[in-house]
Amino acid sequence: MGTVLHDSVLGEGPDVVLLHGLFGQGGNLGSIARGLQEAYRVHSPDLPDHGHSLWSDSPSISGYVEAVADWMLERHIPRAHFVGHSLGGKIAMGLALAHPALVDCLVVIDIAPVAYSPSHDDVLAGLAAVTAAQCRSRAEADAVLKAHIPEAGVRQFLLMSLMRTGQNNLMDWRLNREGLTRCYPRLLEALEENTPFDGESLLIRGADSGYVKDDDMAVVERMFPHSNLLTLAGASHWVHADKPTELNEALLSFLS
Repeated sequence: MGTVLHDSVLGEGPDVVLLHGLFGQGGNLGSIARGLQEAYRVHSPDLPDHGHSLWSDSPSISGYVEAVADWMLERHIPRAHFVGHSLGGKIAMGLALAHPALVDCLVVIDIAPVAYSPSHDDVLAGLAAVTAAQCRSRAEADAVLKAHIPEAGVRQFLLMSLMRTGQNNLMDWRLNREGLTRCYPRLLEALEENTPFDGESLLIRGADSGYVKDDDMAVVERMFPHSNLLTLAGASHWVHADKPTELNEALLSFLS
């Protein structure tokens, strides 16, 4: 796997790195990037196996952490604020624990450093079904996905990673579907209990999401002793989509 991640940059100022979630790409957190660009230089990389970045043989949180660290070195970013959603938040936490010198302030959106039970079987099945169906349009792919994923918003999120490939002009996934499916359990693992991160951190969770439970906070506080918790009412796991204004206000307040 190459070390350079595909990325985009908005704004000027102190560096902020946004890390997206599983099956996503850097552009998914565009509302956050636009909200921060007046005061910060905001980087939105595609994680390995996602978007336009290269694929890895064995996707894992630790591998993604090292890929982000290598990307910072190659982009000459000595230190940055990090904002990560879902899997991206777990990677940001892993980076803060493994390479604390690279992380200034840390913001984690709706994920904890604990192990999670499998919850994406329907998504993985839908991705495989689209590949097998050899769809010729986005509409055909959406119809195939609908048999596995009834939520239109989730389907539209996934379809952002669909592209036209090959000489037959068929639709297939830009993300590493087979690798992510094979190594999916590794992406659910808890972070290793390393030396606690000494920097400031903020955990933002959606009140209507079950991803960060009250029982998880003991682990969070042990690994990130200078952490604060913010629960946004009316927000699901997709905090940036449900409460973009409130989220960006919280980010600007914390990072400043």
